[in-house]
Amino acid sequence: MMPKIKNSRWIIVLAALLLSACSSQEPHPQHAQAAQQPAIEGEAMIETCKGEAAHRYNTRADRISVVDFKQYQGSYEILGSTTRREGFTCSFDESGQFLHLSTT
Repeated sequence: MMPKIKNSRWIIVLAALLLSACSSQEPHPQHAQAAQQPAIEGEAMIETCKGEAAHRYNTRADRISVVDFKQYQGSYEILGSTTRREGFTCSFDESGQFLHLSTT
């Protein structure tokens, strides 16, 4: 009966080693995700934003200035203002489609 107990112990020890080897992976360092370029050109988004703001504020597109272009995980925002210092934010989805214009 001793050989069966020894064989059982070896199987248990081997199984424990295999399980512990599988579960103890080396930790991988996490890196910040690099921002990807918009699916469409940023210039086209800026021009769309200027056009929408010019329509809302009843002015010409050349009187609209873009202050900042921000990218988030699933969207883009363009901050701008008019010559009369009226601030606005244009929002775009991840594919570059215009969503809405907000007053800031």
